[in-house]
Amino acid sequence: MPSIGSKEIVAWLPIVFGLNRNSTVAIPELAYPTYAVGAMLAHAKFVTYKQASEIPDNTDLIWVNSPGNPTGEVLTANQLKEIVARGRQLSAPVVSDECYIELGWEAQPISILDPRVCGTDFTGILAVHSLSKRSNLAGYRSGAVLGDIKLIGDIVSLRKHAGMLVSTPVQLATVAALSDDAHVAVQKARYAKRRDVLHTALVSAGFKIEHSQAGLYLWASNGNDCLDTVNWLAEKGILAAPGDFYGPAGQNHVRLALTATDERIASAAVRLTSD
Repeated sequence: MPSIGSKEIVAWLPIVFGLNRNSTVAIPELAYPTYAVGAMLAHAKFVTYKQASEIPDNTDLIWVNSPGNPTGEVLTANQLKEIVARGRQLSAPVVSDECYIELGWEAQPISILDPRVCGTDFTGILAVHSLSKRSNLAGYRSGAVLGDIKLIGDIVSLRKHAGMLVSTPVQLATVAALSDDAHVAVQKARYAKRRDVLHTALVSAGFKIEHSQAGLYLWASNGNDCLDTVNWLAEKGILAAPGDFYGPAGQNHVRLALTATDERIASAAVRLTSD
């Protein structure tokens, strides 16, 4: 099913699935805030987890994000299998946000729909994809949901009455983008070059890069509180996101993005390593 980017699916899916104040949504311990916001829009509770065994028995919806935002962590096939098994045990849909899946650096991300994870049985699982990162088309708001045919049918049945339809021009642009892999390779090469420059400079400046095996971000720590680090970087003219924005476990980290231009990344690298 086409979607108006991936963010609107993340935000509205709890409501589409009929969740309410008696419902619980499980999200990764460090996560993009919209997973929690989606639960709040449905007046549902949300809990965080690091591994499948931590997902509570009363969970009604489970979010997965691999490669993850903000950390860039890539889940293995076994980790994904365990989460899928937990979801099926609880009869809770498992929805995997895979918008960074084509941006693997130190690990190769796999989809929750990969045969190594679920075989050929998509029951209870969905994957959410987007053109924003792979094709640099964030402004087009083009995404898609794939997986369990019954869940897809339920989503379509409700959304079409809410006017949440992707416009024809964007659908045609989506077909063009998905029909061409060459531009994806070019875009990934740009990000790889920026990543190498910024990664090297951060390490030289005393930072430790953790996870960041894939995706568009470097999850970095110099051992200080994230707000102190954000201020230190700001004094050098570098903007970073404080790690605790993504959850309390990020208190000693910052997230730096690879989405600035080559020139700005190179300039930031020089400032990081200068006295």
